[in-house]
Amino acid sequence: MNDHQRLLMFAVALAAALSRPAAAQEPIKLGELNSYKVFASFLEPYKKGWELAQEEVNAAGGVLGRTLEIVSRDDNGNPGDAVRVAEELLTREKVHFIIGTFASNVGLAVADLAKQRKVLFIAAEPLTDKIVWENGNRYTFRLRPSTWMQTAMLVPDAARLKKKRWAIVYPNYEYGQSATRAFKELLKKAQPDVEFVAEQATPLGKIEAGPVVQALADARPDAIFSSLFAGDLARFVREGNTRGLFRGREVFNLLGGEPEYLDPLKDEAPEGWYVTGYPWYGIESPAHRKFLAAYQKRWNDYPRAGSVVGYATVMTAAAAIRKAGSLDSEKLVEAMKGLRVDTPFGEIVFRALDHQSTLGAYVGRTGVKDGKGVMTSWSYADGARFLPPDAEVRKLRPAE
Repeated sequence: MNDHQRLLMFAVALAAALSRPAAAQEPIKLGELNSYKVFASFLEPYKKGWELAQEEVNAAGGVLGRTLEIVSRDDNGNPGDAVRVAEELLTREKVHFIIGTFASNVGLAVADLAKQRKVLFIAAEPLTDKIVWENGNRYTFRLRPSTWMQTAMLVPDAARLKKKRWAIVYPNYEYGQSATRAFKELLKKAQPDVEFVAEQATPLGKIEAGPVVQALADARPDAIFSSLFAGDLARFVREGNTRGLFRGREVFNLLGGEPEYLDPLKDEAPEGWYVTGYPWYGIESPAHRKFLAAYQKRWNDYPRAGSVVGYATVMTAAAAIRKAGSLDSEKLVEAMKGLRVDTPFGEIVFRALDHQSTLGAYVGRTGVKDGKGVMTSWSYADGARFLPPDAEVRKLRPAE
């Protein structure tokens, strides 16, 4: 090879390198983990939501001139598996930070890992209060309104009814235990003479609905508070309808208005229950109309609550990177404090105080229309209005 040929080859290589900057070509990798096999009814729509957000971000030029790549793994709904998966995402896949999780115990385990590894973790779905309060840490931020927040959204109606004798049923793990504690605390404060006459803690996903319903009926409560969801809720509803448990009694159920859990009941859906949920078919805000149109066009399906959570999680990640102007963990954490994000429910803020977002939920009652369960008489409860005073939060949350 002569000198002229060498120079020509060098010029071609240099031109190629200059025409495709390395930084612009390397995607920003996010590690996502969730319990897809265990909680499919919520997490299949959730995945569609985050995929839609990822596509929108990339179609608009990505973030910092780079596309978003999401490496997703199943955590089997198990804290030990989730920690192992998160470690693999960080070490083997070299993701820049972690998003996702569903079950509260899984979210707490990954939050602890994030603290140890000093890496940002945006907890999408786990509702446990501990993740931002007692077990809160510098590197963990939570999107969905907490158990305490959603319970607080239902308590004003519960107190207004002035029912004295209450029975409680819940899935016996962190979320259900937390919901029960919050409901007792908040209702007792609003109505000091209230009595809790029965309490049924059921194994997650394995409720024996017959004995549970009978035990509640034997206690003769005036009203019932439930934090059951998914298959447990469906079995409870059907058995309760059969045995007449709900006749003449008011029932409150966290998450009971979410399409994931209401739709499968069809015309067996309860009527008149007080619930938090997502009436996607009636929300007319510009932000939601835009999201609904994009989601239906992309998936030829209607969104569920999980769809909103998945979408907002990736939009939060993109907003944090944009604000930080960097992928450095410490700069990302600082960017998350006070971060404002546009979501299908409107703008939310991640509070610097406890790393909780102000995303809210819809509160209303259940009904049946055209053979399907729906929410009626609903309104949006802004999460910012359903949090304890800052002084109380400071007592609950350890100093960073």
